[in-house]
Amino acid sequence: MNFGTIEPRDSHNETLLGHVHPSDWVNPEPAPMYNIVVIGGGPAGLIVASAASGLGAKVALIERHLLGGDCLNVGCVPSKSVIASSRVAAGFRDASRFGINAGGEPSVNFSAVMERMREIRASISHVDSAKRYTEELGVDVFIGSAQFSSRDTVKVGDTELNFRRAVIATGARAVEFPIEGLAEDGFLTNETIFELTEQPKRLAVIGSGPIGCELAQAFQNLGTEVTIIEKADQVLGREDRDATRVVEEQMSRDGVNFRLNSETKSVEQVDGELVVHIERNGKAETVVVDELLLGVGRQPNVEGLNLEAAGVDYDSRKGVQVDDTLQTSNPSIYAAGDVCMVWKFTHAADFAARIVIQNAFFSVGRLGKKKLSSLTMPWCTYTHPEVAHVGMYAHDAEAQGVEIDTYVQHLDDVDRAIADGDTEGFVKVITKQGSDTILGATIVASHAGEMISEISVAMTNGLGLGAIANTIHPYPTQAEAIRRVGDQYNKTRLTPKVKKWMERWMKFRL
Repeated sequence: MNFGTIEPRDSHNETLLGHVHPSDWVNPEPAPMYNIVVIGGGPAGLIVASAASGLGAKVALIERHLLGGDCLNVGCVPSKSVIASSRVAAGFRDASRFGINAGGEPSVNFSAVMERMREIRASISHVDSAKRYTEELGVDVFIGSAQFSSRDTVKVGDTELNFRRAVIATGARAVEFPIEGLAEDGFLTNETIFELTEQPKRLAVIGSGPIGCELAQAFQNLGTEVTIIEKADQVLGREDRDATRVVEEQMSRDGVNFRLNSETKSVEQVDGELVVHIERNGKAETVVVDELLLGVGRQPNVEGLNLEAAGVDYDSRKGVQVDDTLQTSNPSIYAAGDVCMVWKFTHAADFAARIVIQNAFFSVGRLGKKKLSSLTMPWCTYTHPEVAHVGMYAHDAEAQGVEIDTYVQHLDDVDRAIADGDTEGFVKVITKQGSDTILGATIVASHAGEMISEISVAMTNGLGLGAIANTIHPYPTQAEAIRRVGDQYNKTRLTPKVKKWMERWMKFRL
C-alpha cells in the first residue's frame, strides 16, 4: 500500500488528504513522557486520543496512512454515500408501483455518483483532521509508521516516544485470499472500489458478507450486472436464516445473480475480460466480468509493529491478544477496535475506546475495571431491506442450553409498512422461556438499523417485552411492529387459569 495516497487526485480528495494526511505535515518534538501513546488513527484511536487529552493527559497519536481510518476513507462513509444514490435509482425503477410515471430506466451518471461520495467524504473529514487534533484537542500527532522499541517506548521513524500507557488501534484490512491468478490479474477491495471513476459493466463479488452484499446490491441498482460467488448455501452467513432469505429474494429481484455453493478456483484475463473459474455443486463453471471485488473478510494489521519488543502477544489471523478488559500481555498496553476484536464495527470501536480510557486511567487492580463482554452490541447490514441484530440468535441459545420463546411480527401486517410498500421483513425477538427478558432480536426492514436501537436500549437497561408493550409508539410507524411483539408476549400471560379467573370477575362486574 502506498500510504498517504488515495485516488483519483481531484479537488475533493485533495481536501481529504489535506485533513487526514497533509503532505507538508511536520511531526512535533516529542514530550519527555506521554501518559498514553495511541497507535492508529481510526475510530478507536481517535476516541482514545481525544478523550484522554480532554481529561488532561499528555497524548501522542500516530497514524501511517489516513486519519479517520476505514470508516471515513474506505468504509462506512463512502459505502453509505454510494448506497444512498443506488436507492434513488432503485426507487425510479419501482416508481410505477406507487402511481408515479418516472419515465422508465433511470439514467445513472456513475462518475457523478462517485464524485458525490468523494465530496461528502471530504466535507466531513475536518473532524478527523491532524490540524484539529493538534490545535483544538492538544494531541501530538505524528504521521508515520510506528514500531515498538521496548516495553514502554515506540519509535516513529528515528523519533522515540516514552509512554506510561499505550493503545494499539491499527485496525484491519481486506483479507488476501489465495486464488490462482487473482494477484496477477487484479481485483478490487473495499479499499480500492471507491477509487473507481468509470462504471464496470459486469462485476463479480467473491464473498457475501456485509461488505459484499451491500456493494453488490448498490452496484446492481446503479446499472452494473453483478454476480455474487459464495461458498456457503446462503448470503450473510452469520445472520438469521429467515432474514437472509428476505435479502436474497430482494437482491434477486434487483437483478443480482447468485452462485451459491460455489468455490472460486482461479482467475485469468482473456481478451481484456476477467474469467472467474468456479466449482458449483461439483461442476465447473465460469463467470466473465470486467471487475472483481474481493469481500471475504478482514485481516488485523499487526505486521511491522515489532510487538515482540513490547512483550505483546498476537496472532496474525486473530490479531492482538487481549483479555476482557482489552489489556494485552503487557499490562501497560491495551488494544481496541478491529485489530483485536471480533466485532469489527465503528460503534464497537467507539465503546471499546471508552473501556480503554476507564481501565487505563481510572482502575486500580480489578477495582473499576470495565469489560468488553458487558456490552450489548447491535449491528446492521445496509442492504435493502436492512438486517439489524442484537444479542443472541436462536442457535446461540440452543448451543448454550438456554430455553427460549420466540415472537415474530411480520411487516405485511403493519399498517405503515403496507402504506410504504415495505412489507418484506419482520421483527423477531427471543426471550428467556416463560419471561419477557430479551435475549436477542433480528429486524429486517427498510430502516432496521434505526429500529434495533429500541431493543438495544431495553436490553442494556434490563427492560423486557412487557415494558415495550406498555410504551406508546406513534401510529403509523414501522417501529410499531416492535410494540406489537411486546403485545404478543402480554397475551401469553393470559393463561387458561388466568382467563377463567377473568371470566368469573367479569360476571361479577355485571
